[in-house]
Amino acid sequence: MSADDGRAVQRPRFVLASASPARLKTLRNAGVEPEVIVSGVDEDNVTADSPGELARLLASLKARAVVATLDDHATVLGCDSVLEIDGVAYGKPGTPEVARERLRMMRGRSGVLHTGHCLFDTNTKHELRELASTTVHFADLTDDEIDAYVATGEPLVVAGSFTVDGFGGPFVTGIEGDYHNVVGISLPLVRRMLAEVGIGWPSLWQPAHFAYDEAEAAGYDESRGGVQRARAAAEAVHGLLDPGLSRVVEIAVGTGIVSAELVALGNLMHGVDLSAAMLRHARHRLPGHVAAADAARLPFADRRCDAVVAVWLLHLLDDSEPVLAEVARVLRPGGTFVTTTEKSDAARYADGRSPKERRSEDALALLVARAAQHGLTLDGATTFEGPPRGGGAAPVYPLVRFRRTRP
Repeated sequence: MSADDGRAVQRPRFVLASASPARLKTLRNAGVEPEVIVSGVDEDNVTADSPGELARLLASLKARAVVATLDDHATVLGCDSVLEIDGVAYGKPGTPEVARERLRMMRGRSGVLHTGHCLFDTNTKHELRELASTTVHFADLTDDEIDAYVATGEPLVVAGSFTVDGFGGPFVTGIEGDYHNVVGISLPLVRRMLAEVGIGWPSLWQPAHFAYDEAEAAGYDESRGGVQRARAAAEAVHGLLDPGLSRVVEIAVGTGIVSAELVALGNLMHGVDLSAAMLRHARHRLPGHVAAADAARLPFADRRCDAVVAVWLLHLLDDSEPVLAEVARVLRPGGTFVTTTEKSDAARYADGRSPKERRSEDALALLVARAAQHGLTLDGATTFEGPPRGGGAAPVYPLVRFRRTRP
């Protein structure tokens, strides 16, 4: 789908099939917030002809195991690392005794860190298997240094019993090749693999203007009325949803506080958001049902959703048109879009805020006109109250429902 055909370019659903915190952190530092699904592959019972092939095989098994669990299109990346010294593959040691023995064997020597990468794109049905290898030179550690390092617990849970980005960094005297590959994922290699399936690396970046840091995300709920307002919103949304829906998606799910209340009312909820910090909270409330995605580039196939919900989102946008187009794309015929809309300027003034100087992207008249262009027809409305602020009256929020009438 091209950018000049009148519709937004869909952001790929990118899944990391790995439990490694280092891989996730590396991707986040590069501007990518993947959806993490752990494969559950038993690495101990897998063998191969060489250490490099072992890493590649394990990466493939991880990716395939996660692909088998998906019910929507996604691009899944599996990774696994092993350290090769003298032709022998070393994975995670598991125990302090094994880690201590390995580090004594490695000190003053060099090894090759192999990271297998398997990219499976369910849209194109392409599976790419690649290997990145980096030579690592180790310091001549003393026994005391080895004992202290093992005591941190870090070498027990990483391939080769060392890290380059943690406590083990001072014990690596040099590398030859890709630094990120030693951490567990080769970013240049992943970029090339994505390009082979038609995905540009920048398409995975998360826009910064909706970013929240951890402190902001932690305090967000209470600063916005907490559970009381979320429950009121959820009850109002629930009243506009058709009964018995199998897939309801909240866009800009935030911390998941509203969706969690909708789950309590019997709805099966899925959530997407751009903010990594917000999603970390949402995953606790909706485990396994949240993903990093732009509301204008949803990770769902056409006509796969029963309902889409947007609570306090549209007024934040510079242009609500791409979101409405995307909502219409993913809704099945007869599906519904439930969203909050702009309070009147009079209500804003009564709340002690100035009237808006420009047309709001959640103004009802604007939404009705734009929604109609995409086969969405207004067919329901309600209101709900938030908790009183500053001793004043409780704010009232309008909520409307659009139904997808176009086949």
